[in-house]
Amino acid sequence: LQTMSGNEDDWLALKPQEPSPSQCCSSGCKPCIYDVYEKELAQWERAKAKQDKSLLMEKKEQSNNSELNPDTFTAFSISSVEQLTEDTYQYKFELPGNSSLRLSLGQHIVLRGVVNGLEVQRAYTPISPGNAEGYFEVLMKCYEAGLMSQYIKTWKKGDVVFWRGPFGGFPYQPNKRGELLMLASGTGLAPMLPILQSITDDEEDETFVTLVGCFSTFEKIYLKPLLQDLARYWNVRIFYVLSQETSLEKLPWSYQENTYIGRLNEDLMKTIINSCRRKPFVLICGSSAFNEDMRRYLNAAGVEENSCFVF
Repeated sequence: LQTMSGNEDDWLALKPQEPSPSQCCSSGCKPCIYDVYEKELAQWERAKAKQDKSLLMEKKEQSNNSELNPDTFTAFSISSVEQLTEDTYQYKFELPGNSSLRLSLGQHIVLRGVVNGLEVQRAYTPISPGNAEGYFEVLMKCYEAGLMSQYIKTWKKGDVVFWRGPFGGFPYQPNKRGELLMLASGTGLAPMLPILQSITDDEEDETFVTLVGCFSTFEKIYLKPLLQDLARYWNVRIFYVLSQETSLEKLPWSYQENTYIGRLNEDLMKTIINSCRRKPFVLICGSSAFNEDMRRYLNAAGVEENSCFVF
């Protein structure tokens, strides 16, 4: 009898654990962590019914491989940490050899962290070009009370963190749309950058792009040198909307004519849409409140639902 209950304990120890709500990043990943759990549970039940532990082995072999995978987390090491603003950092991760993540445009990946014994997962969009070799970069904002932020704040060069993916993305095709209007709030800039860079890198792609970046202050605008470079292309315009600045005069003169003070509201949205050179297809990324507001303003400006994509 002893061996029988011992065997039962062994199987229980191997049983996959149901994820807690904090482990789901709510970004609509396929497979979601709950899907992965269901699959592993079914695998465990089959193995237990047959009393054959080797049926559980395939999971383990997969995760040693250093390629990104939607089902299992893979370890990547941090090669550099750069602070961009008081609460935002750019992290660079190493990829083995000259491999690349091979992400489609605007796809996100999911980070796993453990904070005070609680596992947390969040989705982030790499800002490096999808074909970057040997590395990928992620823009991350740390929030005072954020669980994942507490974990991220401890990172330093050489640390190893776990990612899975990729998920989502915007099915971009060169020259398919006349003009892309990108509405980004804060780190919502992340999924826009790979799309914008793919357009400027492709001489055959004549899509116009209007990027509207919403930030609280001039100081809080991320990646200014990169954005300034992109704005030099004939088909790219970049506007900034700064909600907490009081006057344009305090800004460098090169920013004054393409910056608005205040919030991106219905009137400003109409002004921007009327200034587009072709009928725009709109990409939106920000907080859920920002995304809701933008949809409402676009609707008021006569932009149809099927001409928008929300990350």
